[in-house]
Amino acid sequence: MTLQQIIYAVKIAETKSMNKAAAELYISQPALSSAIHELEEELRIEIFIRNQRGIIVTTEGENFLKYARQMVEMGEMIKERYASDGVAANKFSVSMQHYSFAVEAFMTLANEFRLNDYELAIHETKTAEVISNVENFRSEIGILYENGFNEKAISKILADKELEFIPLFQCEVYVYMSVLHPLAKKKEIQFEDLLEYPCLSFEQGDNNSFYYAEEMFSTYRYKRIIKADDRATMLNLMTGMNGFTLCSGIICEKLNGDGYVAIPLKTDEKMTIGYIKRRNMPLSKLGERYISILKTYAKDVDKKIQ
Repeated sequence: MTLQQIIYAVKIAETKSMNKAAAELYISQPALSSAIHELEEELRIEIFIRNQRGIIVTTEGENFLKYARQMVEMGEMIKERYASDGVAANKFSVSMQHYSFAVEAFMTLANEFRLNDYELAIHETKTAEVISNVENFRSEIGILYENGFNEKAISKILADKELEFIPLFQCEVYVYMSVLHPLAKKKEIQFEDLLEYPCLSFEQGDNNSFYYAEEMFSTYRYKRIIKADDRATMLNLMTGMNGFTLCSGIICEKLNGDGYVAIPLKTDEKMTIGYIKRRNMPLSKLGERYISILKTYAKDVDKKIQ
């Protein structure tokens, strides 16, 4: 078994086509088929099933590809660390729940490398997709939160996918709303104060388990709930409908504007913001830098707690 054969297998799984994979790998289709056949014979498993519609990955193949993708990723990271021309050194992707501070940190990272060539990607998306993107090597890092309610469930999901959660900082729970909201001038808000206003929540699609919710107290029986897909819509609903959502209290006026305010919610519950990554795999140079930028927001959290 060679690294080249592993790279071939990963590419076929990505494209779901032997012909497309061969084209992207710049080899002939017969040569690619032969290499995969030799790999399957050596491993004594069937990785792919070929049919008229294309390629189907077998169950054994999926298990093999989990390790194969890690090996390919490690190979890329070695190139990034030691490539003499530096061409591959500035490649990074992150997925996240809807946190404006995480977007701002990404912008800071990009600006630090603005004079260099780079390939960066950011995915602000649903919780399940954050996890899936890291598992499937679409993103190196995923940003999400844990608390006493979802910790066990999220930890089990991550363990099954050979991922790990690393805490960054712990936050109080805040109510995020428009400065025009009737409650916007309160120093502290109780749940009873929110009863007559719509609670805004990010839509989680097919994975609508309470454990995947981006907001604290997802099981609380709110009188009115409105779900949205993106942050811009959420902000519009806050202004137009006196809606509110629950958040970490870390406000990014540069992105959201100064028309919103975060007020402490009276509760003993806390949320831990952290990042997920593949277990036992070191971060790239850009990954390490991005995390160091995120850690600077812990100072904002400390100021609010004090």
